[in-house]
Amino acid sequence: MSEKPRGGDSPSAELYRRALKTLPGGVSRNTVLRKPHPAYADHASGCRVTDIEGVGRIDFANNMASLIHGHADPDIIAAVTEQMHKGSAFTMATEVEIEYAEYLCSRSESLKHLRFVNSGTEAVMGMLKAARAFTGRPKIAKVEGAYHGLYDFAEVSQTSNPSNWGHPDAPSSVPVAHGTPASVLENVVVIPFNDVDRAISRLDRNKEDIACVIVDPMPHRVGLVPADPEYVHALREWTREHGALLVFDEVITFRTEYGGFQERYDVRPDLTALGKIIGGGFPVGAIAGNADVMEVMNPLSPNARFPHSGTFSANPITMSAGLAAMRKFDREEVARLNHLALRAVEGIRAAFRASGVPGCVTGSGSFFRLHFKPEPPSNLRQAYPTPEEGTRVAAMLDHLFDAGFLMINTCSATLSTPMGDEEIDALVGAVAEGLGKLRSL
Repeated sequence: MSEKPRGGDSPSAELYRRALKTLPGGVSRNTVLRKPHPAYADHASGCRVTDIEGVGRIDFANNMASLIHGHADPDIIAAVTEQMHKGSAFTMATEVEIEYAEYLCSRSESLKHLRFVNSGTEAVMGMLKAARAFTGRPKIAKVEGAYHGLYDFAEVSQTSNPSNWGHPDAPSSVPVAHGTPASVLENVVVIPFNDVDRAISRLDRNKEDIACVIVDPMPHRVGLVPADPEYVHALREWTREHGALLVFDEVITFRTEYGGFQERYDVRPDLTALGKIIGGGFPVGAIAGNADVMEVMNPLSPNARFPHSGTFSANPITMSAGLAAMRKFDREEVARLNHLALRAVEGIRAAFRASGVPGCVTGSGSFFRLHFKPEPPSNLRQAYPTPEEGTRVAAMLDHLFDAGFLMINTCSATLSTPMGDEEIDALVGAVAEGLGKLRSL
């Protein structure tokens, strides 16, 4: 991997000048922004991406955890190519939709019925609407700081900070987008993460109105720390007692185990939102869960309460790609990738100890995150970076980018199946080198 200077009159700089004329901020997704301009991909294969300047990097971002087999996987290419010759989308049903739904439902006991959509945001949105339709209640409860996509009700509190997050006993419903209606904020109950007593107290004060409690079992924005089993069980008991639903956002965490992160708990959510890796590199989402709850989306049922459709939902290109991808990501491959991630985590923890720079690593499965804190956080307020920590995160990200590694902008990494010990050890070495540079910060 070679290193070339950024900025100036490079091809990327020229592209960004063009982009600024038509795209607000020069991009359609904020996550690709870098200073002084984004890097522009030219081509990729396996776990390596080459930009338009010819610089190659090992990809630990994997399009925000959506590429479980990396780039240009030959089996996915073959499945998509075969389908492309037949057609990309129809105003008709296709057999591959049924085959893929059957396969996904076979991977988890809680996935009985399923409907496909086109993104994780859409899956969460549909899941929350289904919960309201099933219970007839208006409010949802969500974890402080957790990211669940773009839907008004799901995004409340995801950008909370010390200036506005309120008392820990009653976290504030903080809007993300300017102009969010007050009625949205009033119908979202924000609960602390991994704090049973405070969470249950908040829920009790709204028990007549809550349709569902949505939980990401390892929320990225909250610190990438797994939910305590005690916490998950307490929410399951509360929802059963008070006629609400427990719903999981496994858009990212489904990669952690063959049947998703929920496989680690003796708890079955009523609904689960899926996305990311189940699309095989194409836009995708799915709403899955108990047959009785999913029945609200059945247009042939007398209990239908939530009309649902989508022009590209279950399109055969995504279905073919997703089925090919998930069949390859079997129990053996899940375990292998998780073991590789553990190798990385242990190596980076050793590098922190050797450097003397305060730091820790959180995560589980094939997903982990670096923090410049001496102890792992357990909730948003502990995970929130101080200005000094934020400076170190930014410096490490820049160092790794220049050293030939793509990371998620929280200094998080996701693995893909083309990776092996070589890529893991290279990342650990680069982190160790970066920590040496950070001693002065």
